[in-house]
Amino acid sequence: MKIFHKFMTYYKPHRLLFYTDMFCALIVSIIDLAFPQILSYLTKNLFTQDKSTILHALVFVGVALLSMYGIKYFCQYFIISWGHIMGARMETDMRNDLFNHFQRLSFSYYDKNNTGEMMSKLVADLFDISELAHHGPENLFISALKIVGSFILLMMINVQMTLILLLVTAIMVSFTVYKNIKMTPIFTDNRVKIAAVNSSVQDSLSGIRVVKSFANEDVESEKFSRSNLDFLLSKIRTYKTMGNFHAWNSFFEGLLYIVVIVSGGVFIAEGSLNMTDLAIYVLY
Repeated sequence: MKIFHKFMTYYKPHRLLFYTDMFCALIVSIIDLAFPQILSYLTKNLFTQDKSTILHALVFVGVALLSMYGIKYFCQYFIISWGHIMGARMETDMRNDLFNHFQRLSFSYYDKNNTGEMMSKLVADLFDISELAHHGPENLFISALKIVGSFILLMMINVQMTLILLLVTAIMVSFTVYKNIKMTPIFTDNRVKIAAVNSSVQDSLSGIRVVKSFANEDVESEKFSRSNLDFLLSKIRTYKTMGNFHAWNSFFEGLLYIVVIVSGGVFIAEGSLNMTDLAIYVLY
């Protein structure tokens, strides 16, 4: 909890950016949730009218939808650009604090730890943390809002079909959490291996005069090749795990479409669902 509290303090100087980013994420989520409802309303109310009524109303509908997606454009631009800028500023603050912390450490710490590894923490690891600082709250907020909002709206159409989809989604979420837990050691090992590469480079180049004096270039090259190969093997394990994770996610997405089509067909046959509502399910 102490680490989490320390992490949260880096948001304080950038509160305005953070709240604006969350507000833009809210607007984007609302627009994405609104479109299927708008389509449903137009299909059931406007598109059943006569030709002149439809053509006259389409002008206003087109302008309204264009305005809506214009707002989404500006919100998306803010999220991508200024959201990342906020993360970069937080990363800069963290890097300053970490560097100052390094300055205060005792000589014994530097005897036990390699400079290359510390540089890896100062650069590569902090970049990953800054990405989490930006994407973490935003993605969590958008995903929660879209999932909860979608199921609430779908419950208003057909409770039984929505519960079936909710079960599949719950299995998908549980699988995703399980896979993320399994991937954590692999990604941790990846960072350890790149730190070892940085350490090898730092050791070799800082003592390059000694290396050349004793003609130890081949020895240093072998040491670097070993750490570089370890990093490659770690990345291969990472990419295999990522491939497995994304393939399963894609499978579950396809499974959701299958469930929508099959269960939707059953409910249409029973007369408790119409074609327009099935299209809404597909859009969500």
